[in-house]
Amino acid sequence: MIPPQDPAPYATFPDAAYLVLSSRLVPDLDGGFTLATLARARQMADAGVAGGAGPLLLTVDPGSPIDHARHRAIFAERGLVRHPERMRNLFDEAGDPDGGAAAWLREAAVARGADADDADAAAPVDAPDYRTITGADGAPVIGLPVIAGDPDWHTSTAAVRVHGRNGSLIGTLAGFGALYRAWLDHVVAGERATAPSGQRPVVVVCESRQLGELLVPWTDPAARVVHAIHTIHLEPPYTPDAPINALWSRWFAVADRFDAILWPTAAQRADVARRFGDAPGSVVAPHGVEVPAVSSSAQRSAGRVVMLNRLAPGKRVDHAIRAFAEVRAAVPHATLDVYGEGAEHAALEDLIDDLGLTEAVRLRGRTADPVGILAEAAVFLSTSAYEGQGLALAEALATGCPVVSYDAPYGPRELLARGGGVLVRDRDEHALAETLIRVLQDAALRDRLSAEALPSARAVDPAHAAAALAAACALALANPARRLPG
Repeated sequence: MIPPQDPAPYATFPDAAYLVLSSRLVPDLDGGFTLATLARARQMADAGVAGGAGPLLLTVDPGSPIDHARHRAIFAERGLVRHPERMRNLFDEAGDPDGGAAAWLREAAVARGADADDADAAAPVDAPDYRTITGADGAPVIGLPVIAGDPDWHTSTAAVRVHGRNGSLIGTLAGFGALYRAWLDHVVAGERATAPSGQRPVVVVCESRQLGELLVPWTDPAARVVHAIHTIHLEPPYTPDAPINALWSRWFAVADRFDAILWPTAAQRADVARRFGDAPGSVVAPHGVEVPAVSSSAQRSAGRVVMLNRLAPGKRVDHAIRAFAEVRAAVPHATLDVYGEGAEHAALEDLIDDLGLTEAVRLRGRTADPVGILAEAAVFLSTSAYEGQGLALAEALATGCPVVSYDAPYGPRELLARGGGVLVRDRDEHALAETLIRVLQDAALRDRLSAEALPSARAVDPAHAAAALAAACALALANPARRLPG
């Protein structure tokens, strides 16, 4: 359970309606993305947004209302969402209780063959296949085009079908973008209806790169889009001049249309600015890391190294396992506990067996108590090829746990700039082993790193993160919406 934080006196958000928009929010899915998005909403609540209720949390995944209710309940039980009633999903609201599509969706649908002059009203072309979303009565509400095998499916203008109460097709929308924007118009209208004048600025904190692209044509002049970045924009070898991830190429073409961009690290913002130019409104706004107080009775276990990450190729847990064969020879009592799940589990188990490390290295699976684990570990280890910021590394610092990490982009170098850990040349497994041996054998060094860790973690604590976000929102609201023609 994560308790409310004391409101930060310098994190004052401008008067506006605040929405946090994510593609989906599902318990135990999407790793740090989900946790960071929910943490941002909590920190906005702690700073007084919506009287302490926080922003609306909006998602657009076409799950069932039952699934979404279950997700909200899980998040609330874990203390990750304080006001689950403020979590809303497009498809939960797409149906009318009396059958067919909801009024907002019917009004937004464009009659087939209608002649219109805006992008959302252009007559779309039917897709070869459709997924039908039904209402409580089993009748069709909306038909989603199935764009198979295309990573850019979300940009398609294939017709989204809207059905009436008798199941008939009453109109279409020009793709997913038009559908999402129509729902935002509906949500925003509801938020503005509570304002005394009926007029209120709106700030949408967009957490998803794919959704961000689709918001560029949104024509609401009083709405501002603040776009949050969660991950690296590069392909291997992840150097500043490395190839750009294909999913990012189109995003960079419209980056200057966002009212603010939240880069989690100064290094990523600087690399992007050197290569593409510094888009207006680009700011460094880290993901705030909340860590409950660690029990004063917690004792660190000498020799215990821990990792907290998905078992995915980019986390390079195999590097840690191979390095640990060398560590174990020098520090016989050393152990490596890896917490997390993922597609690499079987391959990593085989590697542990092949190296004869079954007594030293254990894949522990998912944990519900990362703070307790970090409070008892001698060292936190990161071998990731890349990070957006490094949330688990920041959590380790906040618990006073010494860190050993590859010097990979982005996050570790900035987080450890004030101390708290040791950086290792990226991809050098022998240097990784030597560093672990040195830290595990030197209690005085561990004590020094632990003392440095807490001050280092303050750079990404909730108060600083909320202050940076509030400043970005003020900047966005101080200027006309960048999406609209000047």
